[in-house]
Parts: sequence; structure tokens; C-alpha cells
Amino acid sequence: MSRSIVPEAISRQPWQMLIPLCCLVSLGAAVLYSAAGGSLQPYALSHVVRFGIFLVMAVIISRLSRNLFRLAAYPVYGGIVVLLVLVELIGAVGGGSQRWLNLGFMTLQPSELMKPAIVLVLARFYETLPQAMTASWRGLVPAGLLIGLPALFVMIQPDLGTALAICFGGAVTMFLAGLPLWWFVSAGAAVMVIAPVSFFTLLHGYQRNRVLTFLDPESDPLGTGYHITQSKIAIGSGGIFGKGFGNGTQSHLQYLPEPHTDFVFATMSEEWGLMGGLFVLFVFAVVLGWGMNVARRAPDRFSSLLAAGMTATMFFYVMINLMMVMGLAPVVGIPLPFMSHGGTSMLTNMICLGTIMAVHRWSQGRGSLR
Repeated sequence: MSRSIVPEAISRQPWQMLIPLCCLVSLGAAVLYSAAGGSLQPYALSHVVRFGIFLVMAVIISRLSRNLFRLAAYPVYGGIVVLLVLVELIGAVGGGSQRWLNLGFMTLQPSELMKPAIVLVLARFYETLPQAMTASWRGLVPAGLLIGLPALFVMIQPDLGTALAICFGGAVTMFLAGLPLWWFVSAGAAVMVIAPVSFFTLLHGYQRNRVLTFLDPESDPLGTGYHITQSKIAIGSGGIFGKGFGNGTQSHLQYLPEPHTDFVFATMSEEWGLMGGLFVLFVFAVVLGWGMNVARRAPDRFSSLLAAGMTATMFFYVMINLMMVMGLAPVVGIPLPFMSHGGTSMLTNMICLGTIMAVHRWSQGRGSLR
């Protein structure tokens, strides 16, 4: 029987997901090149280099065994909680928030690492919890504490968007673990009651302004509503096919704030139009759909929850960013995966992707217990 000329280590990778993803990263690099005025520096080149490095990291993660993931769950979670405490004690302050640790060779944002870590620790928790206890308080209270502790530290920083992402990934994992639906409905009803009180008592002034701007951005188009107004102008002015590569005016004339990070989709839509936007949505549908298929085919409860939770974490990034730039959600500072410039966001999403690739490998029975 003839052997393939393609090495097995290459042929067994999930290319049906990786090829569209590489195309998306390439489009992101082109948009960042344009946003920098036709220069590879400082955005486009570092974007591609980071993706290449983190893709190697994701492949390495995909080679790890289930047992290693299981053993690492609680130590990784505990280590990141310690880092969140250190952020409060000695963290660097930037833009009015205390979110980073200066390690000398890099600046680390531990709250970002908690997004995949909360999914990992909850998948491990529910794997060890007997199925009959999942629908009791034993399945709710410990998991709620695991989510609430880091979310509280992140809220103190303050970073509402990241805290919501941690809660979202944790809640999805809890739901898929089999907790009763009425618990989530009750929690949603409680949030609707508490939200108005929290709006006036717990949120910072700038956070309240973001909510008010979301409800009525035209009330202050040159102040608090400036970001959303300019973003919608950029998206709408692109039309069907866009103004052409490098011909965007909103970003080049500096009307559009943060054209290379939070509002990179608006920058892309102005130059590539509706067709470019549909391509971005198509690739995200391919990647997220592949992730859920991996979760459905996973060989055990731990693997299934792990893949589904990581997919949900990436979905939260995509959903909130796209809704934000189109004026359908308040501005919360969440970048668009694989397109926005930023190392921490890329690192988090590639950890999620590498973990899903590991579950994909386990499903095929390739040394999953070693």
C-alpha cells in the first residue's frame, strides 16, 4: 500500500479550518497595512509574525495529552488568580485602568488568560462531579465561586468587557454540563432587576456614558457618541464592493478612532465593502462551526465541555466586537479575533484554538492518554 508523500504531522492538521483562518489573517494584515498609511510598520508585519508564532504554539498545545490538561486545570486557574491579585498590588496603570503586569521582556494582562482558564477548570470540575449531582447545588455553587472570584478581580481593574467574557465562557460551560435551564432563566431575570440599580451604583462614569451613548449616539456625535457615529459612517460608505484597497477616508483622515484595534472591522468594511464583511463572517462561521463539531464528536465529557467552552469564548469576542462597531452594543473595548492588532488578544484566541485542535486529535485516538 503506497504511502502519502505528505508527512503525517502535516496531513492530519485540520486544514479545512486553518486555510480559511490564514486567509482571514491575511485580510487583517492588508487592512492594518492600509490603516498605517501603506506601511508594514507598526501593525501589519507584527500581526503576521505574532500569528505565525502563536500558530506554532497552538500546534504544540494540540499535541498535549488529556491527562496533562486534566492535571493542569486547577494549578493553571490558581496561578492566574494569583496574577490577578498581583495586578491589584503592583500592576501597571494605563488609560485609567490597572490591568497589566510588567515582566520586563513583555507586558502581561492576566485577565485575558483567565478566559480559556475558566473553561478548562469548569470542564475538569464537571468531569469529576457525578452526573446525578450536576442539577443540585453541588453543581452550581462551586462553579459560581470559580467564575465569580476572577470576575470580581477583573471588575475592580476595571474591565467590564473581560469580566463579561469570563462569565460568558463559564456560563456556557455550565449550561452544556447539564444544569437546569430554569436556573439560567432565573439568573437572567435577576440580572434584569439588578441592572438598573447597578447602572447607578456600581458602574463607573465612563461605563454609564457608554450605555447612554449606545442608546442614543446622536445625542452627542462629537463627544461620547463619536466612536459609534464614525464607525457606522465608515461601514455604510463602503457600499457593496468598498472604496478600494488603501482608499478609505475615515481611517486615513483620522476620523475613525482605533482603526487598527477595536474598529478594524469598520476600517475593512469601508475599503472592502459588504463583500469583505460577508467574507469575514463566512470565515468565522467556518472556524466556530468546526469548533462545535469537534465538541460534538469529543470522546468524553471533559473533552466535549473543553472544546465547546473554548469555541464559545471565541464566539463572544466576535459577537461583541461586530455588534459594537455596528452600534448594536455599547463600546467595551473587545478586539476582533485574528484581525485586530494586539498580542494579548491573539494569544488568548490561539490558546482556545490550540485546545480545540487537541480535542480534535483526541477524537481521532492519536495517543490521547500519553
